[in-house]
Amino acid sequence: MELKIGSVVRAKAGRDKDGFFVVTAIEKEYCCIADGKSRKLESPKRKNIKHISLTNSMIDIKDITDKKLRVLLRAISGNE
Repeated sequence: MELKIGSVVRAKAGRDKDGFFVVTAIEKEYCCIADGKSRKLESPKRKNIKHISLTNSMIDIKDITDKKLRVLLRAISGNE
């Protein structure tokens, strides 16, 4: 699977290890991730692509709020 905006990922390293996030932007070897709680959609975290792992889930982040994002990620993390 390919990393795209809206992909749900799991952090493999760092302070947010094992947390679920959604990709909001992609740069060369970095991406910006948000979870709606500690990392809001307005101020996502910049993370090295090597430090995340892809899941099989996608979220449409167009017109989504932080609260809706938290609910969706909680449901996805319960299934993994």
